[in-house]
Amino acid sequence: MERSTAKNQSLHSNGTGANETYCKSTSEIIKGNWNTLLSNYEVLDILQNTKCSYKKQKMNQLATITYQTIKYLEDTPCKKQNPEKIREFLRAMEPIKLTKAEKLTLLNLCPTTPLEIQLMVEESEERLSEEEVDTVLQIVANVRGDEEDTEQET
Repeated sequence: MERSTAKNQSLHSNGTGANETYCKSTSEIIKGNWNTLLSNYEVLDILQNTKCSYKKQKMNQLATITYQTIKYLEDTPCKKQNPEKIREFLRAMEPIKLTKAEKLTLLNLCPTTPLEIQLMVEESEERLSEEEVDTVLQIVANVRGDEEDTEQET
């Protein structure tokens, strides 16, 4: 699973705190730790960079699964994501007290309403103020690329 020199900011910390997240290539992360959480963008990136090698090895079933997964992920918000947007998302989410899994869910599903956040974040009514929910929605809109869509329409 060799890939280009582009690095992904992932939801992985080095154990010293949330402010010290680090960048590694996705392939380095998964080779060393099978319990790693990956965003949809990271999965799409891995599959896109490895699908050619699967075809060369004539692994037809794996190639089919890879193709179908890529097609599915290309219709999700991760299609507009990139490593820089993910880094910005993680930096912006630091002050909001959510678990890594909750942040990953928000990144992958990109909620557009407070109700969706309520369904994704356990006990959100007790843990998040209305202002924090609005902040999360704005952060998610940035990673989803809503501003770019608005600019292109005008």
